Amino acid sequence: MGKVTFREDRCKGCGLCIEVCPVKIISFSEKLNIKGYHPATVTEEKMVKCIACASCARICPDVVITVEK
Repeated sequence: MGKVTFREDRCKGCGLCIEVCPVKIISFSEKLNIKGYHPATVTEEKMVKCIACASCARICPDVVITVEK
């Protein structure tokens, strides 16, 4: 199981991480960040499905995602 964290204050909501996630656990948050975007996030209940592939972190243009095993 992996752990994914997002720097939600820096996310611009491009959605690339959502598209590349093989287990489809990433989604847009309902709340807006300081820049006015809906940041990407993973809920705690979905976190258990993370396989720590780090595809999301590699594709993120703003380097806001950290994946830990």
